Amino acid sequence: MKLRPDLIDANSPKGLEVVQLTDEALPSSHVYMEAQIFTPDSKRFILHRSAHAHGSDKNDAEHRYLLCDTENGCRLTPITTERGATAPSVSPDGKYLYYFVNETEVGGGRLTLKRVNLDGTGRTTVMCVDAPLPGTAYRPSDIYPLSTISSDGQRLALSCFLGDGNTDEAPWGLMVFDIRKATVRLILSGTSWCNIHPQYCRATDPASSHAILVQDNHDCRYDRQGKVTTLVGGLGADIHLIQDDGSDFRTLPWGRDGNEFCQGHQCWRGCSTWAITSTGTRVPSEQQLIEGQAIPDTGHQGLKTPGAQRNHLSRSFTTPNFYHFQTDAAGTCLVTDAGPHDTGGRLFFFTLGAPGKDAFTSCTYLLNPHNSWKKGVHIHPFLSPDGKTAFFNSDESGVLQAYMVRGW
Repeated sequence: MKLRPDLIDANSPKGLEVVQLTDEALPSSHVYMEAQIFTPDSKRFILHRSAHAHGSDKNDAEHRYLLCDTENGCRLTPITTERGATAPSVSPDGKYLYYFVNETEVGGGRLTLKRVNLDGTGRTTVMCVDAPLPGTAYRPSDIYPLSTISSDGQRLALSCFLGDGNTDEAPWGLMVFDIRKATVRLILSGTSWCNIHPQYCRATDPASSHAILVQDNHDCRYDRQGKVTTLVGGLGADIHLIQDDGSDFRTLPWGRDGNEFCQGHQCWRGCSTWAITSTGTRVPSEQQLIEGQAIPDTGHQGLKTPGAQRNHLSRSFTTPNFYHFQTDAAGTCLVTDAGPHDTGGRLFFFTLGAPGKDAFTSCTYLLNPHNSWKKGVHIHPFLSPDGKTAFFNSDESGVLQAYMVRGW
């Protein structure tokens, strides 16, 4: 860890502390901000070395997930050892790290689910997928770099490509792993699911604990190997909710009206059933933060879906310009990055009022991350579960590194 008072400026709050967590010649990064990588006490979390802001290369022998202990000088300890380690999730009780070892190839290979204690002991294999998924002819490949774990710690969801290398418009899909039974099932598949961003709801009631937030990238284009050439068509993506048995498909009321479009990042508002997305609008030209609740789907209509429940959180700003964000576990505060890109960006901390009703109730500017915003180099801020510490990426040193900020 290295203190970085030089990243604090005249507009930063007094008492702010900025810590650079990684400092190798290799790029290091936080895991994508929607990932469940914290222990519930906010003291330890997972990041990774030899990685970029959107994941890692499964063939990179230098890639490792690291455990960061914020109460022990932010000490970094490698917690994975295998080449191809990806898609980490910390169990809700903070005892285990689940992750996958990706040795897949289009139409073959194997995918292994592993579990390890957070002190690095007790590493075990939960199960291995080296045959078609049950009830299908599909073999998973192009494994998504993010998994998501249910609030009861019993199920993991992970998305993948389902092509065989010979089929045009082969599907993508979402797998759900039952940890106790060591089984897997495919619950969702189709040609528009190339960038699913699956996220289990953090609520603990029986129905909500089985709900998964998913991103539908309409009119995406890709080749037989799963290489995406067009991520989304003119109307953009929309966001849905599905139960982890494949039932009860619903819609979040965002985008798809020809003016508003989802930027591609959304997350749950803490442990509630409200979710938040970043949208862009063509007229006026803005980047807004909008919350909403799922409603019955009527054909991918986005914000035009009947019965829409939504709230423009950033409406008090004259020209909102927000991109990536995340809330604390209680859903009472939020950290976000903001443009303009050509000046290095900005980092803000907001408090949240009543769900579905209030705009941001207070705003605190934290700092300028001095990030280049180049491809694969995004700020991607997020909060510890208690909301007292924020984290971000930056390549201000010339190499992508992971940072922490506290004391505002």
